[in-house]
Amino acid sequence: RFASQLNFDISPETFDAIMENKDRLRIVSQERITDELNKIVLSPVPSYGFKLLFAAGLLHIIFPKMVELQGVETIKGNSHKDNFYHTLQVLDNVAEVSDDLWLRWAAIMHDIAKPDTKRFSPKVGWTFHGHEERGARMVPKLFKDLKLPLNEHMRFVQKLVRLHLRPIALVKDTVTDSALRRLLFESGDDIDALMKLCRADITSKNDTKVKRYLQNFDKVERRLVEVEESDKLRNFQPVITGEIIMETFGLKPSKTVGELKEMLTEAILEGTVKNETGEAFAFLLEKGKEMGLHQVHSSNN
Repeated sequence: RFASQLNFDISPETFDAIMENKDRLRIVSQERITDELNKIVLSPVPSYGFKLLFAAGLLHIIFPKMVELQGVETIKGNSHKDNFYHTLQVLDNVAEVSDDLWLRWAAIMHDIAKPDTKRFSPKVGWTFHGHEERGARMVPKLFKDLKLPLNEHMRFVQKLVRLHLRPIALVKDTVTDSALRRLLFESGDDIDALMKLCRADITSKNDTKVKRYLQNFDKVERRLVEVEESDKLRNFQPVITGEIIMETFGLKPSKTVGELKEMLTEAILEGTVKNETGEAFAFLLEKGKEMGLHQVHSSNN
């Protein structure tokens, strides 16, 4: 941690001693270890600390799932990138633009499920399909094992891991307002942090490719601002609540109420219904009628 925070070298004799005695780390509480680990994560160039931990064999004890990212496999001349060093580059990139500990942890975790989802296809090469969703599901256990807080910070990291590929899919000119609305809806106030992570995730050594991706992200961010200004979808809630649905049709809490609320949310995100009481209530009545429900309360306020 001192080396990482202060950019010091560790003397060879000391480093040899660390490696020889690494198993002694098992008598240290996880809380103490994580406190030091967080200080490394918050250091100016956190990759330096992680490379030292890896070289000393300490990371294998502290955070074995991260160690699994290391290495390159080649089949029939097709190789994938080393996801450990890619992750460290993303972490350093985030560190250049943010001091937020949890955004930095999101960088560490963003590809954590790649070893579990790695597949080779003779047609397309290496794939990691679904690693973002699998990774998001892994976050709570990883936080628990590391004795990191299981609160809104964990949920923030989980959300960014789940959504980190979404903006990349929006760089095409043909992207719809609906797709932008959904991203705003799902990311809420964390959209700015998500975009920082996505920019940091571009680690290609091809400068032209990097420049093109960053310009595409600029375009996406401009479109997001336009949609946000017109639709006010950041953290939006449908004006028709579950309580209104139950009152309108005389329902108790049930699957039907959830289905109606989901239909309304989808219609608003698709842009077919405005998030305004009159239009949304008319849509609700129409869908209720299709489901065989009868209006028992006429007020839509």
